[in-house]
Amino acid sequence: MRIGLVSDTYTPQVNGVTTVVRRIVSLLRAQGHEALVVAPRYPATDGPPDLRVLRIPSLPLPLYPDIRMSLPPFRQVGDFFDAAPPDVVHVHTEGALGLAGRRYALRRGVPLVTSFHTNFPEYSRHYGVGFLESAVWRWLQWFHRPARVTLTPGEAIRDDLMRRGLPHAALWGRGVDPQFFHPGRRDPAWRRWLAGGDDTLIVLHVGRLAHEKNLGVLIEAWRQAYHALGQRATFVVAGEGPEARRITSCLPFVRLLGFLPREDLATLYATADVSVFPSDTETCGLVALEAMASGSAVIAADAGGFRESIRAGATGLLVPAHEPRGYRDAIVALANDSAARFALAAGARDYAVSRDVAAENAELLDRYAALADADQRRRSTTCAA
Repeated sequence: MRIGLVSDTYTPQVNGVTTVVRRIVSLLRAQGHEALVVAPRYPATDGPPDLRVLRIPSLPLPLYPDIRMSLPPFRQVGDFFDAAPPDVVHVHTEGALGLAGRRYALRRGVPLVTSFHTNFPEYSRHYGVGFLESAVWRWLQWFHRPARVTLTPGEAIRDDLMRRGLPHAALWGRGVDPQFFHPGRRDPAWRRWLAGGDDTLIVLHVGRLAHEKNLGVLIEAWRQAYHALGQRATFVVAGEGPEARRITSCLPFVRLLGFLPREDLATLYATADVSVFPSDTETCGLVALEAMASGSAVIAADAGGFRESIRAGATGLLVPAHEPRGYRDAIVALANDSAARFALAAGARDYAVSRDVAAENAELLDRYAALADADQRRRSTTCAA
């Protein structure tokens, strides 16, 4: 098979969408299929060209340079895919590049798959433009309606999409690789570097450092936890984004590590004792699953996709999304009760193993193949007629 993948975010950018797209590219190529990618060009991607990847010139979004802007490259995408026509086009984002991929598939009659990764209507509230929520939903409904299937990683958001007139919404993308994210990666050298020894609790947050991730609540919760625990805990953040400077100024005791390669990130998860995720806009919460697979006890917002991964008191702790005191109390409780912390970590690991990506990978390949075969039969019937 030859699959066209279109995304408004890609390497070297690190986020949930990029992680999923990279996973699909690796899967396809490992199984002997061809993956053709349309993605933005970043300053760091200037180098030897990959003929299987079309990089579209882009500019950083003002005030949020991690997000890139492009004009819809209809002609470039058409020429790129026409040179090696895909059997299926899978569009992962609803921006300018996604729009070009969507248009190509519909005009050429190629089966269109879309993904709903990001809850942009919820984001509008975080950025003070909640009045745009209904308009955002209308755009998303229009964008995804022609797809043969719209994949999304959360049951709640799938059901919401179906209620909003997208009956072809389906679950996919909720898996984690429990062999890569594994407690065996725990590293005493990293503990000494971050905490000084095994007696100090490492409290970790991983993610994009942006306003919609509810970081104001995290900042206040960690400030309170630091006053309660003092030198008994060290607080660590892995990630980049526009809120990094705010975290540094408000929490001078925090170790801000910035972007980490995935190998190092897996080591960090396994070395940490507690991972905290306050975002209330996650469709899945893949970072929580990665931490759980790594044997870290998880504290997360009682919202969105976290509710589908965490059984409170068994595989992690859920707290009200916007109450810093709840996160603070949970951190302090786990710091003072190592047995409870270890039990949560063990339960989290067991659950994460049940969400192994292997089954999902096979399902996606089967879905692509079924769409491609059905389209081929349709074209044959049309030609014969």
